[in-house]
Amino acid sequence: MRKTVMLGIAVLLLATLADASTEAVEAVPPGAQASGMSFFITSSGAGNGADLGGLAGADARCEMLARAVGSEGKTWRAYLSVQAADGQRSVNARDRIGRGPWRNVEGVVVATDVDNLHGDNNMTKQTVLTESGAMVRARGETPNRHDILTGAQVDGTLLADGEDHTCSNWTSGADGSALVGHFDRTGGGGNPTSWNSAHGSRGCSQENLQATGGDGLFYCFAID
Repeated sequence: MRKTVMLGIAVLLLATLADASTEAVEAVPPGAQASGMSFFITSSGAGNGADLGGLAGADARCEMLARAVGSEGKTWRAYLSVQAADGQRSVNARDRIGRGPWRNVEGVVVATDVDNLHGDNNMTKQTVLTESGAMVRARGETPNRHDILTGAQVDGTLLADGEDHTCSNWTSGADGSALVGHFDRTGGGGNPTSWNSAHGSRGCSQENLQATGGDGLFYCFAID
């Protein structure tokens, strides 16, 4: 009887150790997934509509959100175009995001290079994830947040027609308009399936962006 009990205890102990060993192998250290991330959509905007503090403020927000989930050692850039103003040259969104490839936090490649990004890419509702791996609410969900600030045309360049399509180079949270894309590849506008250039926003305030299905979100890409 004593031998039977001891044998049972030994078997139970071995099983417990085996489970613990498996858990240790399967456990993912904090930030391990994020370390390979090179693309995400911001989980939140700056809170003042399309006023992101200019390109510098938008880039800083990308950096902050990436670091918050454990992504270190990368240089992040917001996918935003700006117009020539105050002695500064215009900038195309496509020219400031590096060469690729770009992966979301789950390691899925969304685009292999700049041309692929603006062509037959893998940008979908399921792959365009936030820095923490969450899916943003899209058209048909409440609240709809599928309008993403870009200021870009379909090819990633600035629309230079003399009008403001960047909410005063991302410094206006009131008047103006910005070109936005649909990360879920559906909706209204002239290019409803475009991830980066679906239509212009109603205005630049948080209220106006939200009223037409946005929330001041934008795309972030690692350039290295």
